[in-house]
Amino acid sequence: MIPAATAPPSASPPPFTPRRGLGARAGDLILSDYFVLYLSIAYVAALAPFLPTLTAPGNIVNVMSNMWPLLVVAIGQTFVLAIAGIDLSQGSVVALTSVVGAMLITTAADPAVLAKAPIWGLVLTEGGGPFAGLMGGVGLAVMAMLLVAALVGLLNGTTVAVLNMPPFMVTLVGLITISAFAIWLTQSENIARLPESFIKLGKGDIVSVHIGAKDSPQIPRREVYSFVTYAMVIAVGVAVAAHVLLNRTIFGRWVLAIGMNRRTAEISGVPVRRVIIAVYVISAMCAAVGAILYSARLEAGRPTLGGGTFLLDVIGAAVIGGTSLFGGKAKIIWTFFGVLFFVLLSNTLNLMNLSSFQVDMVKGAVILGAALLDVLRTRLMQERRR
Repeated sequence: MIPAATAPPSASPPPFTPRRGLGARAGDLILSDYFVLYLSIAYVAALAPFLPTLTAPGNIVNVMSNMWPLLVVAIGQTFVLAIAGIDLSQGSVVALTSVVGAMLITTAADPAVLAKAPIWGLVLTEGGGPFAGLMGGVGLAVMAMLLVAALVGLLNGTTVAVLNMPPFMVTLVGLITISAFAIWLTQSENIARLPESFIKLGKGDIVSVHIGAKDSPQIPRREVYSFVTYAMVIAVGVAVAAHVLLNRTIFGRWVLAIGMNRRTAEISGVPVRRVIIAVYVISAMCAAVGAILYSARLEAGRPTLGGGTFLLDVIGAAVIGGTSLFGGKAKIIWTFFGVLFFVLLSNTLNLMNLSSFQVDMVKGAVILGAALLDVLRTRLMQERRR
């Protein structure tokens, strides 16, 4: 007997997946790690037809050279914001370490300019600083700058973590006091005549591109543009190390846990005080590295370096990238994109020939917009977790 043929089982229809609306897709874009990068590309594309010099090789090099010192300092601020803190003393650390490094390695000092400075005769003479002409003198000066910054960070971190004082107040006092101390050391005078080996850190190039009449008829003479510099290598190296530390290690998880809820982190066994102290030390040392790059680029130690709106640029770049002002949410890649956008913004505003007051007003509005964006991102994430 031939068995009756069994009918093949009917294929089950694929599960119904509702089409996502425009609002959901917009939310995905806002929550994306690359949102600020997309925003930067769109910003350049929108302004390039009206500002032809925006995409010129010289301007691209200028944007890149402005990025690297700011990126390093903003990375340090990212760690502090991640624990729901803030470091207002970074600008003063930049100024102080700039002066410290310059007075140690300057090759000559003018008594007509610096004779009234307290460091004259003790550290500075007409023959320069104590490390001038010394083999390895630049390395020793860099180590001294990092050591001074670490001591400032240690003081800030200990005061915040052990005495439980508000970070805003502690670092605000540091901003005022250390800035005044840096100005007092040199009586508000710059220290120039730095050795070439130090200047190379901020202005030296590794890979340069020659563009001239043969390559571009619009350019009448050959120009040399530095696309890979020592400053770029240093900044990218710091960024990679910071990325690994913050997003790939237990220390980074502790940092974010403290930012989300300090009390819960303490109950979970996180060494909260030690982590907070370490974070402020990292922030100050990043400011010192930024001071190295700025001083080398400007070829002088400046006691007013890091003043003005510098701190707003640092915090604004970190927040625009996506680092939360409320703590517990930070990535170094976000800070990189935030610095890129902020430097592009400053560059385009200058190309528009706006006054410094107008530039500051636009920057303030953008930082406020970044804070509102942070609130929007937080709400979107909370809604999607429900």
